[in-house]
Amino acid sequence: MCGIVGYVGPRGSAAVLLGGLGRLEYRGYDSAGIAVISDTLDLRKRAGKLVALRDELESNPIVDGHTGIGHTRWATHGAPNDVNAHPHLADGGKLALIHNGIIENFAELKAELLAEGVEFLSETDSEVAAHLVAREYRECGNLTEALRRVVSRLHGAFTLLVVHEDAPNVVVGARRNSPLVIGLGEGENFLGSDVAAFIEYTRNALAIGQDQLVTITPTSVDVIDFDGNPVTPEPFEVTWDASAAEKGGWSSFMAKEISEEPQAVADTLRGRLVDGRVELSDLNPALLSGIDRVVIIGCGTAAYAGMVGKYAIEQWARIPVDVELSHEFRYRDPVVNDRTLVVSVSQSGETMDTLMAVKYAGEVGCRTLSICNTQGATIPRESDGVIYTHAGPEVAVASTKAFLAQVTALYLLGLAIAQENGNISDTVLADMVRDLAATPDQLKTVIEHSERIETMAKWMADTRAVLLLGRHVGYPVALEGALKLKELAYIHAEGFAAGELKHGPIALIEPGQIVFVIVPSPRDPNSLNAKVVSNIQEIRARGARVIAIAEQGDAGVLPYADEVIPIPLANPLIEPMLAVVPLHIFAMELASAKGLDVDQPRNLAKSVTVE
Repeated sequence: MCGIVGYVGPRGSAAVLLGGLGRLEYRGYDSAGIAVISDTLDLRKRAGKLVALRDELESNPIVDGHTGIGHTRWATHGAPNDVNAHPHLADGGKLALIHNGIIENFAELKAELLAEGVEFLSETDSEVAAHLVAREYRECGNLTEALRRVVSRLHGAFTLLVVHEDAPNVVVGARRNSPLVIGLGEGENFLGSDVAAFIEYTRNALAIGQDQLVTITPTSVDVIDFDGNPVTPEPFEVTWDASAAEKGGWSSFMAKEISEEPQAVADTLRGRLVDGRVELSDLNPALLSGIDRVVIIGCGTAAYAGMVGKYAIEQWARIPVDVELSHEFRYRDPVVNDRTLVVSVSQSGETMDTLMAVKYAGEVGCRTLSICNTQGATIPRESDGVIYTHAGPEVAVASTKAFLAQVTALYLLGLAIAQENGNISDTVLADMVRDLAATPDQLKTVIEHSERIETMAKWMADTRAVLLLGRHVGYPVALEGALKLKELAYIHAEGFAAGELKHGPIALIEPGQIVFVIVPSPRDPNSLNAKVVSNIQEIRARGARVIAIAEQGDAGVLPYADEVIPIPLANPLIEPMLAVVPLHIFAMELASAKGLDVDQPRNLAKSVTVE
């Protein structure tokens, strides 16, 4: 959740920190602050958006230096106000600390400090860590060693960055179950909760592992584990630049990212479709050999991508696939073994519920594979293998292009498993590879013909509830569309399996009720098209206003729908990738018509890094 930036180098640190925090705004936050060191340590922090901090710095300039840390806070312990904002000070204002995560044993640690006469200014668990580090620093005189001594006493998930005015040109960080990466510059170095923090200055990065500390100066980077042993971090190069994380003239990041959905799919496919087959060269073939079950885990949109993937993997590979919410998986004692492949889906690669589930899966002997969009993230490093989605940075909190890229990666995985176990014919494989390769152009067609959706959203601006129906792969699309409406437009929205309609949900239908229906293609001999059209007739007879998302030329749906949003003719398993795009656009346009913040909806953060 929280955004974290650290910097040492020749530049004015305030500008570097503010720029990094600006690129991390997508993570969600309710206060912001920076601390910089010149001759002394100086700090500014304010509740509210980053503009409030910028205004404060304009009216009350900071004494700038070349070392500093910056933070955007998502409130957990204590209200979102100026006092609880980070950084937190200790040692008479000479030490500053920022924190992402939750220190679960902070109460007992705070009681220990109170007994020593320490005075606390905030309600946060983070200030406890600041005073603990200050106490150890006074004893040992080394900032890295002081932080190392403290982290061994902390329970929970955390990333900590600390600076001290007696140690200029030094920033020390530590991480456990919370993200932190290193940016490598020329005569300068950076720390960030993700690479967006420093992408303006460098694409060269190092991944910090679990339970490790890093000390950066302008000319050095040293990493040790919590026991003090030296560690060689893994280098990687960021494949996008700062412009990719900017709006570039679009009305919102979400609008920009919807426009990038075709490219996200194309980039995820690039180099992986070869001569009518799937090649996942980065995966060890042994990872997929002999598996007899797949469990896909994720949260929110990632879980819905997994549901779409389930239909495809089972059809092609002929092995059972379960889709589970990450936060439920490890708490129910699942029946799994060394032939079970647990596939985690996470855009950020830092989703705490999913990370803990991946660790659990490894502990009980499962094989683990990550589908992730973020290089250097924790979940891929904790997994036996990874399929990167190459969607580029996704800044808007509500996921759009990442969903399409995740479905694409799951399809690639499904075909790869089917190739490995021999349960797919060469003809079906070649046809599916061809259809996947055509998907980016079909997505472009959907986006280019979406003008009517904006008009519909405007006349529905006062809508207070929307229902969505789908069958087969259309069902998770209905769930995804409903989630986007909840996230962005703050209205009641529910997705249902259309076959469940008569088992209860039809009671919700009343005159004027808006219902989106994802209609399967009538061309598929196994199609559920006729059954879904019957559902439309049932709800239309009860006064519902039906908006159908249907294959172009589906004449059977026209007499019964009030509006039809056409999508191109496609393979039935490609249809959900096309049908979800109008729902993404509609949710965005409805939120815009209501005057809401499309990119940063209330109460939400892009990366959920606490349980």
